[in-house]
Amino acid sequence: MRRSVEEIVKMRKAGRVVAEMHERCIDAAKPGVTTADLDAVARDVLERRGARSNFLNYHGFPAVICTSPNNVIVHGIPGGYRLEEGDILSLDCGAIIEGYHGDAAVTIPIGQVSEEASRLMKVTEESLHSAIQQIRDGNRLSDIGHAVQAVAEGAGFSVVREYVGHGIGTAMHEEPQIPNYGPPGKGIKLRVGHVFAVEPMVNLGGPGTVLLDDGWTVVTADGSLSAHFEHTIAVTDSGPEVLTVPG
Repeated sequence: MRRSVEEIVKMRKAGRVVAEMHERCIDAAKPGVTTADLDAVARDVLERRGARSNFLNYHGFPAVICTSPNNVIVHGIPGGYRLEEGDILSLDCGAIIEGYHGDAAVTIPIGQVSEEASRLMKVTEESLHSAIQQIRDGNRLSDIGHAVQAVAEGAGFSVVREYVGHGIGTAMHEEPQIPNYGPPGKGIKLRVGHVFAVEPMVNLGGPGTVLLDDGWTVVTADGSLSAHFEHTIAVTDSGPEVLTVPG
């Protein structure tokens, strides 16, 4: 579905709340802090900004952010896990303003991390930026995932297949699904007003995933590290606009 200029204004507001959630959580994420502590920080931002959470109670999810350390790919539930020096941590945050959604993720180092962890995060973020450059009027949907795959696999990493990006608007997850792999030039034509949440999930080892017994937490099958970056992006007359950035 294509969004009007007025709708994108509301999504930009939601995106700025998400960006602030990230900023505050990143500031708080230090060795000794629990992932539940970070959820509390994010809840405070939502309350102060008059926003609602699109994660809380989504199919029963019990928190306002996902916290996914080390070999957790996505959907980690905040709780008693205490951050340690050398961890990497994905923070996936979302917010609703006036019925419109923002959704974004970032993976951060906790203190000093290994060279391979640092490179994994850098390449995953680069794969997202490469994908964003494809989000232009007239391009095809699969150009987005192809850009992610080219960067990630070109660096020797693997791309998760089972979990994908998505359209976003008055619901957090809308059609179409956006895989992070595949040939270019396929799928719908991108048009001004389309808004997508693009989210590369890249593993240091193989692409395999395992869903844990809690029904949410997804980990790498081989125990290797995973990184996750995401932005909400609108197709505009002047190219891609990232909505989940500070105002």
